[in-house]
Amino acid sequence: MSSTSAPRDARWVKSTYSGAQGECVEWAPGHALATGEFLVRDSKNPSGPHLALSSNGFAGLVELAKNHA
Repeated sequence: MSSTSAPRDARWVKSTYSGAQGECVEWAPGHALATGEFLVRDSKNPSGPHLALSSNGFAGLVELAKNHA
């Protein structure tokens, strides 16, 4: 896991596990498909930092969200 600069043309999508109270997580599926690197960020701070996860790290994050939804 690392925090990197997001590609300028990355298209971000809100996670279906984002909460109704504004705690939204976004990811860049096109970037993941093209590079294998899964970018995740806080939708309330789109110009802020993001995480770059491996496919296993992203799967773990999704599993964590499922178990705490």
